[in-house]
Amino acid sequence: MKVVAAFLLVLGCLAVSHAWRCREGPRLYNAKQVDAGMGMVAATDIYKRAYFLSGRNWYRLGTTTLKHVSVGPSGTWGTSASNRVHKLVAGNFKQVNGLTMQQVDAGGNGQVVGVRPSNYLAYCLREAYALGYTGVGGLSWTYLAGSLKYLSCGPRFGCWGVNRQSRVYVSRAISPTTCRNSGWIAVSGLAMKMVEVGTDGSVFGVSTAGKLYQRYGISARRPQGTGWRLVPMCMTVQHVSYDLRQLWVVTTSRLLMTCVH
Repeated sequence: MKVVAAFLLVLGCLAVSHAWRCREGPRLYNAKQVDAGMGMVAATDIYKRAYFLSGRNWYRLGTTTLKHVSVGPSGTWGTSASNRVHKLVAGNFKQVNGLTMQQVDAGGNGQVVGVRPSNYLAYCLREAYALGYTGVGGLSWTYLAGSLKYLSCGPRFGCWGVNRQSRVYVSRAISPTTCRNSGWIAVSGLAMKMVEVGTDGSVFGVSTAGKLYQRYGISARRPQGTGWRLVPMCMTVQHVSYDLRQLWVVTTSRLLMTCVH
């Protein structure tokens, strides 16, 4: 029955997605979060197990339980239920001594960014530290002068974040070598619970109502873009990621979908 129900849900989404052609992705039961970058796709489920995709199959990524995982130029990083930061080293996750983070993102130019639990302050880990970390010793994080509950970076047009009031902000540039921040620009419009930046600079967000949007009008001169465009979905959305012209969507019903334009 689960297979039939999932198939019917996907058929419904195909009927309303218009320019986006969506289908059920490689099956990962109880998906919670997905991250795509550098041609790789990783995900977590509600049991805090991390996976990576190879072909049409998901394989367990290490043995550590993680609530959030991110892939990028600096490697594969994640955060545990206790907000400890981990990096994948030699096939397993190694705990990083130092600051705790509720969410980290490795999608920038080599730096890793993260959001602290409880106070939601944003921090950055320099490229040299992130790339060179092998699981030994602690790491020094740089404060990014912002209060955010979710943060995502791309190699083009900077980093995007959402604060506790669900307002969206973008930083034109965060230096991977120094973590120097150019400052945050407020993005007017919809209230978002999370935003994700693709490798090509595309930005997608999930609204507080669970609707999926793409930001348009983004350029080097106007990194905040000019507006939000709805990506119609028949189900409410929990998480989204984008890489190499493929959109990865986790619905609140824990179904993993892929969409192409």
